[in-house]
Amino acid sequence: MLTLFVAVFSFFAFIVAYNTYGSWLSKRIFQIDPKAIVPSHELRDDVDFVPTSRQVLFGHHFTSIAGTGPIVGPAIAVFWGWLPALLWVVLGSIFVGAVHDFGALFVSLRNRGQTIGEVAGRLINPRVRILFLFVLFFALTIVLAIFGLVIAIIFSLYPESVLSVWIAMPIAIAIGIYVHRNPQVSLLVPSLIAVAILYVSVYLGVYYMPLVLPKSVLIFDSAVVTWTALLMVYCFFASVLPVWLLLQPRDYVNSHQLVVALVLLVAGLAVAGWTGKADLAASTPAIVDSANIPADAPPIMPFLFITIACGACSGFHCLVSSGTSSKQINNEEDAQFVSYGSMLMEGALAVLVILACCAGVGMGRFAKDAETGMLVPIIDTATGLPIVGEAAWRSRYSVADGWASFKLPQTVGAFVEGGANFVSALGMPLPLSIGIISVLVACFAATTLDSATRLQRYVIQELAGSLKVKPLENKYGATLLAVSLGSLVAMIPNAAGEYGKGGLILWPLFGATNQLLAGLAFMVLVFFLARRGKPFLFALIPAVMMSIVPAYALCWNMFHTGGWLNRDQPDYLLSGFGVVILALQAWMIIECLILFPRVKGILEEALPPLQRSAKVEVASK
Repeated sequence: MLTLFVAVFSFFAFIVAYNTYGSWLSKRIFQIDPKAIVPSHELRDDVDFVPTSRQVLFGHHFTSIAGTGPIVGPAIAVFWGWLPALLWVVLGSIFVGAVHDFGALFVSLRNRGQTIGEVAGRLINPRVRILFLFVLFFALTIVLAIFGLVIAIIFSLYPESVLSVWIAMPIAIAIGIYVHRNPQVSLLVPSLIAVAILYVSVYLGVYYMPLVLPKSVLIFDSAVVTWTALLMVYCFFASVLPVWLLLQPRDYVNSHQLVVALVLLVAGLAVAGWTGKADLAASTPAIVDSANIPADAPPIMPFLFITIACGACSGFHCLVSSGTSSKQINNEEDAQFVSYGSMLMEGALAVLVILACCAGVGMGRFAKDAETGMLVPIIDTATGLPIVGEAAWRSRYSVADGWASFKLPQTVGAFVEGGANFVSALGMPLPLSIGIISVLVACFAATTLDSATRLQRYVIQELAGSLKVKPLENKYGATLLAVSLGSLVAMIPNAAGEYGKGGLILWPLFGATNQLLAGLAFMVLVFFLARRGKPFLFALIPAVMMSIVPAYALCWNMFHTGGWLNRDQPDYLLSGFGVVILALQAWMIIECLILFPRVKGILEEALPPLQRSAKVEVASK
C-alpha cells in the first residue's frame, strides 16, 4: 500500500499547490491581466507568433519540457534510495521548478515574447545578454546531442517503438493543414482519431512491424548513429516550418497519446499497489546505506539535485516558456495553466518514474529468450525462482563494476521495465506494455528535441544579429548550424573509438548546466520584480541555490580525486565545456551583483514602439 499512498499523496500535493501557491503568484505577484495585449496578437505572423487555445498550448508546452529529463534523472537518482528523490521532486517542482517556468513565461509575455536571454540585456545590461545567449547556446548544443542519442538508443533497444513515433509526423502535418484551412474547427476530434491510429501502430510495431535498420544503410556501422542523423534531418524541417503546420499539431496529438499512456501507468500502479504486487518498501531502501554505494559514486549532496534535473527544476524550461510558448499564449490568464500546471504535471511524471524504477522493477525482471524471442522471467540461480523485490531492484541497479558502469540505456530500461510491469497489472500482455512505455519515452524525447532545435535557432539568430553575422540571421542558416553542431557533438567517439557516444560522454554536464541556466533565469526574474518594487525573495532564494549547487557539482566533477582533470588521462572535453560554462556564469553573477543595488524601483528602458499601421488585436478568452 505504500506505493499507492506515495502516488496519491504526491498528486494531492501538486493539486493543492496549483490552487494556492500558483494562484498567489498569478494574482498577487505577477498580477496577470486578462485584458493585456499578448505577443501572439501584437506580433502575429502565423509562423512563430500564433494565438493558440490553452488546451493546445498546454499540449505543446508539457510535451516540450517533459522530455527524457524527468525520466532519466529520477531513474538514476533512486540509486541513493526512493525517499530523497521523492522529496526533491515534490518540493522542488512546487517551490522551484514551477515558479521558474511561470516566471520566465510571464517576463517574456511582458516583453513582446522575447527569449529570457534577450530580456536580460534590458533588465541587467547588454553584456549580460550576450553572456546569457552564449550559455543558452552551449546548453542547447548539449541538449540536442543528448536527446537525439536518447531517442536513437530507444529505437535500437525497442524497435517496436519506431513505427508509432515516425508515423505521428505525417499525421500531424495533415491535421495542421486541415485546421489551418478550417480555423473554426476544433483540433480535439482530429487529434483523438490520430491517437487511435498511433496506438494501432504501437500494436503493429510490437507484434508485426518492429523496425530494425538493415546493415546496408548504417552510418559507421551503428544503428544509433544512423537514427541520430535521421532525427537531425527531421529537426531541421521542424524548426523552419510554421508552428501550426507541424509543431503544434504534433505536440497536441502527442499530448493525448502520452495522457493515455500515463493513465494506463497510473491505473496499473493503483492496481499493483492495492493488490500488493508492487511493494515499494520491500523493493528499494528508502535511503541506500553508504556501504552499498561504490567508492567512485558522487555524493548525494549536491548530485541528487542535478541528477534529477528536469524532474524538479530545469533551466531548459525557461527557453520553452520564453522561446515558443510566450509567442502562442492567447490570453495572459492562460499563463498559470500552461507553465505552472505543466511543471507540476512533469513532477507527477517524475514521481511515477521513481515508483516504476523501484516498486515496478521489484515486481520482477524479464528478458528475451535467445531461442524463441519470447519474454521470460529472469531466474535467481540460487533459488530457481524469478527475481523479485529488492533482489530484482539490486540486479537492475547493480554497480559492481563501479559508478562508471551505470549507463544511460540501463536507466531508461529500468523505467520501461518497471512501467511495463505496472501496465501489465491491468491484464495487458507484457510485450504490448513494453511497447506502450517505450513509445511514451521516445515521444517525450522527440517533442523536446524538435522544440530545442527551434529554440537553438532563435538563440543563434539573436547572437548573429548582435555579432553582425548575416548568414546566421536567416532561419535556415541558423537551423543548419544548430543541427550540424548537435550532430557533431552526438557523434563524438568514446575512448574505444565507437561513434555516437558524444551525448553520453556529455551527460554528466547536462544536469549541472541545466540548473545553472535555471539560476540565471531566476536572476532575470529577480531583476524584473525588483525594478517594479515587487516582492522577490521567493525567487532570490532558488536563484542562489540554483547557482551554487550546480557550480559546486561541476567543480567536484573536475577536481575531486579521479575527477575529469585529476586522473591519469584527463578528460579535456568535459572539462572544457565545464570551465567555459562556469566562467560565463561567474561573469554574469558579478555583473548582476554590481548592478543590483542601483536598480530597485527603477524601470528598464522601454521597448521601442512597433512600426506598423495595422490595428492591434486584443486577446480574448
